[in-house]
Amino acid sequence: MTAGEVLAEFRAAGALLEGHFILSSGLRSPVFLQKALVFADPPRTERLCRALAEAARARFGQIDLVVSPAVGGIIPGYETARALGCRAFYVEREGGHFRLRRNFQIDNRARILVVEDIVSTGLSLTETLDSIASEPGTVVGAACLIDRSGSRCDLRVPLVALATLDVPAYPADALPPELAAMPPVKPGSRGL
Repeated sequence: MTAGEVLAEFRAAGALLEGHFILSSGLRSPVFLQKALVFADPPRTERLCRALAEAARARFGQIDLVVSPAVGGIIPGYETARALGCRAFYVEREGGHFRLRRNFQIDNRARILVVEDIVSTGLSLTETLDSIASEPGTVVGAACLIDRSGSRCDLRVPLVALATLDVPAYPADALPPELAAMPPVKPGSRGL
């Protein structure tokens, strides 16, 4: 699947939004990817995650386990694992930090892929990697549907993205005039 086809899937779902958005990082952006609208369509989600699985397998080889951050990464993590024919775990916040819970046990021979939906700053992926760093197994890399950082995130592991966008993001006190003229909207879920 090409980057153009991935973005076409987001557009067709009404998930490529333009305006003034407050991202989960607190930064402001004129573009928001409302992946919930993509994930509300199971055939679309399956197509995208099958393509992500194929790209990850081509880059990293055999993958035995997918680990994703809750909440946003659970659906793409599960669907990517399904396409890879492996298990899917997720980390969730406990005491402010991501942790494996629910009796998830990682085998010491597992080749692990960390899967996220959209990467902006890389914070959720980094926190996920940190949360499983002391677990057995080997993290071979990370994968996401769209990297909106323009490939600027340093994740300590290679990242496979179906599409890469270089979307500007600004601190609230340094907005360009055209963005400052619009009321901001916070469509994400972090902090709820």
